[in-house]
Amino acid sequence: MTDLSELNFDPSGLIPVVTQDARSGAVLMQAYADRAAVERTLGTREATYYSRSRGEQWVKGQTSGHTQRVVSVHVDCDGDSLLYRVEQTGPACHTGEYSCFYRPLLGGDAPESGLPATGLGGTLERVYATITERLATLPEGSYVARLHAGGLDRVLKKISEEAGEVLLAAKNADRAELATETADLLFHTLFALAEVGVTPADVAAVLQGREGKSGLKGPKEVG
Repeated sequence: MTDLSELNFDPSGLIPVVTQDARSGAVLMQAYADRAAVERTLGTREATYYSRSRGEQWVKGQTSGHTQRVVSVHVDCDGDSLLYRVEQTGPACHTGEYSCFYRPLLGGDAPESGLPATGLGGTLERVYATITERLATLPEGSYVARLHAGGLDRVLKKISEEAGEVLLAAKNADRAELATETADLLFHTLFALAEVGVTPADVAAVLQGREGKSGLKGPKEVG
């Protein structure tokens, strides 16, 4: 549905928005949006809300760096509430908790990030989240801040250098060195992704699109 006239805003011109992690399904937060905020969300895919206390529109993560890239927007059956499904960077709650719903009234544990606790995929997601947070805050003494100050060309040069180290380690069948150099290559590749605005989920979507019944297809086999 693209016709916002079908939405039922309250007398104050607001509509409640429930925000959900698109990867894990966990509920992250609940806020409000006015028509302009909804329009901006649809147009930019940046989760945008309306602050009742401040009386103004706000974009999630604009200050903290804990951004929400909107994957989809759904409206409920009565047209009086919305669901934002997002890719969350960092915690969603201003307290530092992953979800605003971290205090149980009846059983259960607080929602977790939904990212694998172990394994390469979960580690890459956490490293990427750390990189994006430090790019947003640029803390003094941070390697990310120093690398960012050198411009994109500097990190691209690092990727080239690390790729060469990976090739050499593989050629020498040095398992420990290969693991170390691959970690360096992945880190700097994630940095380049963050600088350009590409997420690990974007890369995963490309790889998933290459999966066929007979297994994973190589780039030249697709199409």
